Amino acid sequence: MPRNVAPANITSAKDLVQYNVVDSEPVEANAAPGYIERYIHSEIYRRFPGVRSVIHSHASAVLPYSISGAKTPVFDVAKYYKSDATRDLLIRDRHLGESLAKYFHAEDADVVETETLELDHSVVLMRGHGYTVAAQGIEECVYRAIYTRDNAAVQTESLGLLAAAYNLSYGPRVDIDYLRPDELSAAGKIAMTGWARAWGLWVREVEAIGLYVHER
Repeated sequence: MPRNVAPANITSAKDLVQYNVVDSEPVEANAAPGYIERYIHSEIYRRFPGVRSVIHSHASAVLPYSISGAKTPVFDVAKYYKSDATRDLLIRDRHLGESLAKYFHAEDADVVETETLELDHSVVLMRGHGYTVAAQGIEECVYRAIYTRDNAAVQTESLGLLAAAYNLSYGPRVDIDYLRPDELSAAGKIAMTGWARAWGLWVREVEAIGLYVHER
């Protein structure tokens, strides 16, 4: 993982810190200070052996959906604080990381703790905090993280248009015309074959923008 700097300021391997998945402790005793919330990553890796990439984001487009009170599954860290915990919403220890990792299972999943576990969900919203994405590889994880943000923005605009139209017309209440279940399934499969094209563009953008420096 990166040391405790903004990701855009990472320039070489010296900016990376290697951690043991089992306890989130640095492999090297003299490692640079890292992120407090590394337990998000380690506990998902521990629980799901097939996961190879985890992204945690505070994207403002997604944040409203974690606090709106809508019927959306959300990880509420307040339910898992121990009595002496620092209540700042951060995933500061293995207990909170493990509690979050369990939300990647379906609510009705019959989970046997000793079996090889697989993800039921790729994204988990976190109340007042952001969201976390898990995937089998870096490219897929980045794709899901970016499109979670973009899709949230689209839905917010759609809800705003719907509310405005309803207030102006005073007509019968209508709802957003969401994808049907069969469309969701088919569109999801297509999306997972198309991320390579998007990934290629994002790599080129990083190469072309002067903000990013890569020291060999």
